[in-house]
Amino acid sequence: MGRPKSFSREEVLEKAMPVFWKHGFADTSLQELERATGVNKSGLYTEFRDKEDLFVACLQHYLDTQEKRGLLTTQPFGWNNVETFLKQGPYNKGDQQGCFSVNSMRELAILPSQTGEMMAEARTLLQRLLAMNINAEKTRMAPSAISEMVLSFFSGLCIERNLKSGKVSSNRKIENFMAALRTL
Repeated sequence: MGRPKSFSREEVLEKAMPVFWKHGFADTSLQELERATGVNKSGLYTEFRDKEDLFVACLQHYLDTQEKRGLLTTQPFGWNNVETFLKQGPYNKGDQQGCFSVNSMRELAILPSQTGEMMAEARTLLQRLLAMNINAEKTRMAPSAISEMVLSFFSGLCIERNLKSGKVSSNRKIENFMAALRTL
């Protein structure tokens, strides 16, 4: 009988995710994951089939964590939720800049096949939540069309965070964008 594991799956995901976030899937080595998690290769492979499985688990953990933040589900629905989502949605913590999912899209061609489906589902949910908030504002333009624009703007913000263009610049852009949205 093997030794009981001395780590929790969630701890491993929390420690591995920043490594994938910083280096991307392709440039993350197993040695970096071992160092970051404190779990050796055999321990990682006992819990996860391979690096791909660990990445998928990290992405799912991230998406679940984002959903629990509830940035777009606070009552009352409306522009305030959309603005909060744009300002607080992208991370700004050390090497964790932007959005792990958006950052990972650049490697979609080499990622495990289910990651594209996971990302598409998450974006569909985001778009639906955005449209729900926009619909509460009784806009002249279709809420679904506005939500598509907001999601594209959000992706751009996340990419800019990786360039370290500065939070002040992001806040100014968000305020200008929100002013434009309120006219639609």
